[in-house]
Amino acid sequence: MNAIEIRNLTKSFRGLYAVDHLNMTVPVGAIYGFIGENGSGKSTTEKLLCGHLVPDKGSIKLFGKDYTDAGVRIRVGALIENAGCFPNSSVWDNLMMQAINLGLSDRAGEIDRVLKIVRMEDSARIKFKSCSLGMKQRIGIAMALLGDPALLILDEPINGLDADGMKMMREILVDITQQYGCTVLISSHILGELEKIATHYGIIRQGRMIQELSAKDLEQRAKVFTSLKTKNMTDAFKLLQQKFSDVRVEDGYIRVYDVDDTEGIVKYLMENGCPVSELKKNKIGLEEYYVELMSRKEA
Repeated sequence: MNAIEIRNLTKSFRGLYAVDHLNMTVPVGAIYGFIGENGSGKSTTEKLLCGHLVPDKGSIKLFGKDYTDAGVRIRVGALIENAGCFPNSSVWDNLMMQAINLGLSDRAGEIDRVLKIVRMEDSARIKFKSCSLGMKQRIGIAMALLGDPALLILDEPINGLDADGMKMMREILVDITQQYGCTVLISSHILGELEKIATHYGIIRQGRMIQELSAKDLEQRAKVFTSLKTKNMTDAFKLLQQKFSDVRVEDGYIRVYDVDDTEGIVKYLMENGCPVSELKKNKIGLEEYYVELMSRKEA
C-alpha cells in the first residue's frame, strides 16, 4: 500500500492550470522530496492533499482510501506556510489549543510526546514571539504531529534556517520516519539538504510530474565526472574536448563526464604538456541532476 496515490489531478485558477493532470505515488515510510521551481504547483498539490482546496478532477487516495474519508483525514498532519500560533502565548499553550481543537484525550501527554520529538522539552514555557525561526518551524511540526499522524506534509520547513537548524531538522524528520513510522512529504528548494534524507523524489514542472525516482535510482542515474585543474586550463580544455564527448568548465574546474579512467585522463594531458595539479572524482548530486533534467525538458 502507498501513503499517497494521485491520478490525473487537476486544479485551475481563472483558466490557468496550477496542477495539470498530475500523477504521484508516495510509498509508506518514505521521506518524499517534492521538487520544483516557484509556481510549479507544489503548494497547490499539498493544499489539495490536505483538503484546503477542492480539485477540478482526478483522484487522491491516502493509504488506499479516498482523501475525503474521515478515518483517513485524521491520519494526516501538515505544516503549510507557517504554524499559525498566537505570538503572546507560550509554546505549551499554543500546543494545548491545537490539542483541544483536535479533540485529543491525553492532551498533556501528547504535548510532552511531540515536544520531545522536536527537541523542545525545555522550551515549552517560552512565548512563541520570542522563539527563533528554527524553533517556530519545529513548533509547527510539533503541532502537525499532535494525534500521531501516519502522514506528515511539510511545505518548505528548512527555508531560512542556519546550518545547525537544518541539521536538527534533518535529524527530526529521520526520527519521525524511522522511530514513529510516519511517512513524510516535504517540499524544499534546498536540494543539497533534501538529498541527505530523502528516500524518494518527485520533480514537478508547470503542474505536471516530470519524473519520480528513488534515492537508489538517482544514485544509478547520476553521471560520474572527473574534476581537474592544470596551469593551462584553456589548452587542457581543448585537448580533452578532442578526446571526450562531454567536457565542461564548471566551478573553476574542467569536468570530464561519464569517463571512469582518471589515470588515462592524467596520462593524456601529461603527454600533451598539461600536467594535472588537482584531481577529484565524484557524481553529480540532486541539484545538478535537477538542473540538467529541467534543461533537457526545456530544450
